[in-house]
This record gives sequence, C-alpha cells and structure tokens, in this order.
Amino acid sequence: MAVLLDTHVFLWWCADSSELSPKSRHTIAAKDCFVSLASIWELAIKLNLGKLELPAPLERYVPEQMSLNGFDRLEIGFRAIARCATMPRHHSDPFDRLLVAQAQEAALPIVSRDSRLDAYGIERIW
Repeated sequence: MAVLLDTHVFLWWCADSSELSPKSRHTIAAKDCFVSLASIWELAIKLNLGKLELPAPLERYVPEQMSLNGFDRLEIGFRAIARCATMPRHHSDPFDRLLVAQAQEAALPIVSRDSRLDAYGIERIW
C-alpha cells in the first residue's frame, strides 16, 4: 500500500520533527510515499510570501529530499482538478482540497494531522 503525504508531513519528515506522531512515522517508514505537485506548489507560494524557510533553495531541497527518502511525485491530473469543482467545502484550503481529490482518485490514504480532512470520507493516518 502507498500513502500520500500532506505538505506539513513531508516537511516534518525531512526535518525529523517531533511533531510527527509515532503512527505516521511508522507508516512513512514502511510504505511507498507520494508527495503531490500541489504540495510542492504550496511550498513555493509560502516561500515567496515569506511564511516558510527551507535549508536550501526549493529547486534543490525538494528533489534531494524526494530522492533521499525514496518518495515518488504525484502528478496533478485533470480528474482530480475537476473533482475539486464539486467537492463540499469542508476545508477552505485549496491545496488540502486538491490533496483530498488526488487521494480519492488514486485510492490513497493521506498521512496528515489535519482532522478536517476526515469530513471527506478518506482514510487519514495520524
């Protein structure tokens, strides 16, 4: 089984943060993990707004961490984008809603601390 990492989970894993739950750590270590291009886009926006700092430039940090950790990139498909048009607005963050749509389309659980995702009926691991 594979899982989709929420943006904060990707960052916390890369930083070996104590914010990660034991269950999420075990899941990431034991499963194939995907990082959505939506998460990478979110990182770029937060960097540009000054809301995030990374230890290296985005164009170097993300590929290095993806390779180092054996993570795969999840492309954003048209079906996931279209699904966003009809999703209930349980969550106001467009990046999280796109992650939910991708998880639904690919039948992937999401590793996330965000309990608001539960309203979408997806499997959330935390």
